[in-house]
Amino acid sequence: MKLITEVAAQAGIDEEHLELYGKYKSKLSPSLWEDMKNKPDGKLVLVTAVNPTPAGEGKTLTTIGLAQALNAAGVKTVAALREPSLGPCLGMKGGATGGGKSQIVPADEINLHFTGDIHAVTSAHNLLSAMIDNHIFQGNELGLDPQRIVWKRVMDMNDRSLRNIVTGLGDGNGAVRESGFQITTASEIMAVLCLCDNLSDLKKRINRILIGYDQEGQPVTAEQIGAVEAMAALLKEAVKPNLVQTLEGTPVIVHGGPFANIAHGCSSVIGTRYALKLGDVVVTEAGFGADLGAEKFMDIKCRQAGLAPSAAVLVVTVKSLKYNGGVPKNELQIENRSALNSGLSNLERHVENLGKFGVPVLVAINHFEGDSPEEINDVVEACRRLNVPAAISKVWAEGSAGGQELASELKKLLDHSDTERFAPLYENELDISSKITKIVREVYRGAEVNFSPAAKRSLAVIERLGLNNLQVCMAKTPYSFSDQPRLLGAPKGFTVGIRDITLSLGAGFAVVITGNIVTMPGLPAKPAAEALWMDEDGVIHGLV
Repeated sequence: MKLITEVAAQAGIDEEHLELYGKYKSKLSPSLWEDMKNKPDGKLVLVTAVNPTPAGEGKTLTTIGLAQALNAAGVKTVAALREPSLGPCLGMKGGATGGGKSQIVPADEINLHFTGDIHAVTSAHNLLSAMIDNHIFQGNELGLDPQRIVWKRVMDMNDRSLRNIVTGLGDGNGAVRESGFQITTASEIMAVLCLCDNLSDLKKRINRILIGYDQEGQPVTAEQIGAVEAMAALLKEAVKPNLVQTLEGTPVIVHGGPFANIAHGCSSVIGTRYALKLGDVVVTEAGFGADLGAEKFMDIKCRQAGLAPSAAVLVVTVKSLKYNGGVPKNELQIENRSALNSGLSNLERHVENLGKFGVPVLVAINHFEGDSPEEINDVVEACRRLNVPAAISKVWAEGSAGGQELASELKKLLDHSDTERFAPLYENELDISSKITKIVREVYRGAEVNFSPAAKRSLAVIERLGLNNLQVCMAKTPYSFSDQPRLLGAPKGFTVGIRDITLSLGAGFAVVITGNIVTMPGLPAKPAAEALWMDEDGVIHGLV
């Protein structure tokens, strides 16, 4: 690794704007923004993917490798990524810093505690939780209804046993009420951190956070509890973006970490804006498949921040297409062109959907050892039929050298891209139920939306409070276009069930909970934590 001061200098950042966390990590000071805010923005490229499969698609890997390849080709490029959560790092997925020769480093530190941002979000969130229960215990001046508190607690760990809890048990411990835990990446504080413009905007957003309702059914906010200044103090350092590097020394801004299946799935607006001033091209990613991450990137992040992407890179693998064509995980390494051609419908659907936002698309075929030339050619031919460019990416094995074809095709696309064509899918003026229906029909291709009694009550509250101008953040399984994880390929004509709708007023959206989705994941039968070990020198192994 280069010293982070060297990486910063390469990006045009003076050392006075760095707040060092050791030799290889740094926070970027607000003084840097003041120094460069009048510079022109670079071009913003979103990396997204087909629906995820057990084989892994390599979206973050491709983002890192593409940024390296562009820099190697003489294009000043900065990557902008999310911070990994301990939940997946120690649960099902393992680390989230790329792989092979396309990684961000120091990988173990980034994957674990990094600069403490996620811990700060956890602390700020739980401070508000504690102050709510204390307010009720100390006399409940606001008349909060203990049974209508919507603010839960969070932790950055997968722990299904905490999804539903009872607080206040025991003499003198406050009001006994049902509550629960979410994972920190689903916290509205995380969303607020990632959507705010600066510390002042962060405070304004926290002020608006809905914590519950009083006995008259009126909303009560964090501002009324008196928690905002202390919460902002806990987040003072977390609001500053982090600078790290790839294995080849490409600058990477890593900041914020909301999940895309239960939150909005994008790195911070602040980090993206810094990157756009530092690079001629900024390569960023949004979580899970394009039906979730890309839709929220376009409809929530870009809308709120006034951003317009110049291109989208859609990552696909031969294995993912065979899986969507019905091949079980343990047979994906076997050539099966029939299944692959059946699974191509998933790729085609995502390409069509991205076109609805007016963003040109490039397909990145993430190459795995064992992919047959015939299978690769089938994907290339399918892209040709769709009239979208495609390139084979070998960035895992070869780093920037394996991404030159991809970088070349992207440069061609960027030379002719027109951000004036970009537009979100739905208008803010639509009511919430219409926004949901539009996403279900135009992105997922479902036929109907079924609102549960709880969801209908929530819609009535939204109507009563005049909050139809909120965007919608769909909480849905990432594995299917539908709300049913096993409905693979490109299903259509299904019904999406809306279980409930919660309000994130600070973030500016309503969270729409579909199917059986949960906001606190559980650990798998063999957690990734079991493979983690540390040698006598303190070097961590198994965090991949």
